[in-house]
Amino acid sequence: MMRIAINGMGRIGRLLFRRLIDNKDVELVAVNDLMQSDNLAYLLKYDSVYGTFAGNISHQPAGIEANGKLVKAFQQPDPALLPWKDLQVDVVLECSGSFSSRAGAEQHIKAGARKVLLSTTGSADIPLLVYGFNQHVLTPGETIISPGGCMTNCSTHILYILNAIGIKSVQCNILHSYTSRQELVDAPHKQFRRGRTAAESIIPVEIDLAHSLERLLPVLKDKIASVSTRVPVANGAMADFTIQLKEETTRQEINKLFATAAANEYKGIIEYTEDPLVSLDIKGNTHSCVIDGTLTSVVGNHVKIIAWFDNEYGFTTRMIDLLGIM
Repeated sequence: MMRIAINGMGRIGRLLFRRLIDNKDVELVAVNDLMQSDNLAYLLKYDSVYGTFAGNISHQPAGIEANGKLVKAFQQPDPALLPWKDLQVDVVLECSGSFSSRAGAEQHIKAGARKVLLSTTGSADIPLLVYGFNQHVLTPGETIISPGGCMTNCSTHILYILNAIGIKSVQCNILHSYTSRQELVDAPHKQFRRGRTAAESIIPVEIDLAHSLERLLPVLKDKIASVSTRVPVANGAMADFTIQLKEETTRQEINKLFATAAANEYKGIIEYTEDPLVSLDIKGNTHSCVIDGTLTSVVGNHVKIIAWFDNEYGFTTRMIDLLGIM
């Protein structure tokens, strides 16, 4: 059984804890975060997005006990000093956001872990593997890998499928719930807009999505522009793609393309729907993207695609999928 540790118990780390604690294929042996473990136990039990933990969870002197299983808890700021060797950790889920470079992630290897799976895109020298697209290139010798981010996992499949027709250019706007990298009240921030009150405004923010997509789809280099617009909801996202294709098409042809993909080779990765969804309907959805066929529009060779995704639940599903092939 694969032995797992989680470094960084923010939104993604805590959701992974909840989902892995009863996973029969892995054993969650330890977590590390600067917060005190009694506070961590509280945040694991009570979650404002996904509700109360459906089981028993409590703080113990040695860590967190969940459903009768004890998970050791540490508050070590230096990953190289964590007892991963003694605990025989196979994979560290690096969810802190602070060690996403190769040098940073390698601190877990130095501490005795065999491999590291980031929860973000990471630096350019770390293999970028989007599940359902290129996970097959993973080799046993890779010790550090990146699953991309929630926006990358949504976008890659959509653009790859449409490039079968031929893409001339892409403008992408991800309407995304606010995150911990924004502010509760107005405050200083190096990106001025991120410093504005997150729950009171629609806030455009800079993202590196275009760069990640060009790494995965080199044929689209210099053809992609992207922005994320943060909106005052706690969970969920809607991706708005405006794409200029090389050929004229129809709304029916585009919807059939995605409906067929969702029912066949992309089953479990892409979902297709014609239900009139809103963002709350997507909470807990495990797909990387949900194509909303009711919002597809086409004018000549200009296509608009709307896709929903749960930026936390869908993304952690892909991380768990990658654990399965590691």
